[in-house]
Amino acid sequence: MSKARARFYRHEAKLRRNICATRTATMKCPSIRNLSAAVALAIVNFVHPAAHAADALPTLHANPSRTSVSGLSSGAFMAVQYAVAYSSSVVGLGVIAGGPYNCAFVNIGGVVTCMSGEPSGSMSLAAAEGFASVGQIDPVAGLAKFKVYVFGGTKDRYVHPPVVAATRDFFQAAGVPPRHLAYVNKMPAGHAFIAPAFGNACGTNAAPYIDHCPENGKGKNYDQPKAILEQIYGPLNPPADTLSSIVQPFDQSAFAGDGTSMDSVGFVYIPRECSADASGCAVHVVFHGCRQGAQSVGSDVYASVGYNRWADTNRLIILYPQAVTSQPIPANPEGCWDWWGYTGPTFQVQSGVQLSAVKSMVDRLTAPK
Repeated sequence: MSKARARFYRHEAKLRRNICATRTATMKCPSIRNLSAAVALAIVNFVHPAAHAADALPTLHANPSRTSVSGLSSGAFMAVQYAVAYSSSVVGLGVIAGGPYNCAFVNIGGVVTCMSGEPSGSMSLAAAEGFASVGQIDPVAGLAKFKVYVFGGTKDRYVHPPVVAATRDFFQAAGVPPRHLAYVNKMPAGHAFIAPAFGNACGTNAAPYIDHCPENGKGKNYDQPKAILEQIYGPLNPPADTLSSIVQPFDQSAFAGDGTSMDSVGFVYIPRECSADASGCAVHVVFHGCRQGAQSVGSDVYASVGYNRWADTNRLIILYPQAVTSQPIPANPEGCWDWWGYTGPTFQVQSGVQLSAVKSMVDRLTAPK
């Protein structure tokens, strides 16, 4: 058995345990019989020794002009980098607890300022304009068309509110109009994705870095994947009660080799309709945070945050690329995405090893017929 396949088995073995462990008092722990067909199939496949080889990422011919991205923490910085570097093919993004483009290189104090200080959104825009002027990223004018969601929890101990505000300032300076820029900064959330039915209590700053928080005045939990995808794509169809497909592992080493601090296996959710005909489907890339890849939290992000249920009914393919811990070179002990240069000085432009790897994955999913 390959190491990649064995790792995937371990992730799926945690799936039911994680669901039960994070239920609130009003959420019952489901039996296998009562789980959705997709989750049940994932658990059954775990115990089957021939299941889930990490196959090649399929070529699907999805719409290349409707790609979007989102992420938490280092994944939020990465989402910003991807969107800025490839703005001509990106329509929008969701930024959860992350700072502006090239933040660590343009602000005195570097990483510390970009987590707990007051970085400058306008300086980040100037950096993007400089890279665009020499052809290292797409023209900055493309940012103005974006639909943007920016979120920061008031109880986030890792990325402080002024950092998130600088991300808002960056996109405002880039010309994104107010109606296309959602800035959510009043929720008492910790450093986490906000899932409607999974994770820690609101305000928690701990693994798996997924919280569930009540939505004020609505009598239900906040659904962040819905908020992000609706901000980018407009009104959505209701989410699926039962998924039409399952999350699939794929061979990420085909895109990212040694020195990238990326795992050998990535994950993708492809709704059944998109498997049959992806021409009307779009790709949304979800970047996990530090200590939040599958290596650290198993299936929690790719199975439980809640993107897949919205993807299933809205013709969206969800790509979950994976960073991994690495030492001593590159020095990435927390399994973060590179937003400060541990893979080299070109981490924030199209030639950066992580950005180019993920773009190659998106290109595979959106290849022309």
